[in-house]
Amino acid sequence: MARKILNRKELREEVEAVQRKEAGEELEVEKKPAEEAKEKAAPKKTIRRKSRVKASKEVRLKAFWGVFSQSLNQVAQFEYDRREEAAKKARELSDSRKSPHFVQLVKKVIEE
Repeated sequence: MARKILNRKELREEVEAVQRKEAGEELEVEKKPAEEAKEKAAPKKTIRRKSRVKASKEVRLKAFWGVFSQSLNQVAQFEYDRREEAAKKARELSDSRKSPHFVQLVKKVIEE
């Protein structure tokens, strides 16, 4: 937790003023010109800036069927309307090799 920073000069002036008052002197603390200017000036209103919103880019995706190995490596890729061919390829790879293969939907970004 942060402490309030003490201004030693102001504290010293307060102590001297109290000592003068106790000694019978009239307490009349002179204000500094900077302090008077602060009191006279009205507090400025803070101007809130409108936050800038980034224009989101329209990202277009295209769907494919991917044939994956058990270690999640993509072995083959087929168009979305060729699901049967992708399943057939996965079955062939699973039968020919010991590791199973599966079909999963893959979405790729279309760059124009």
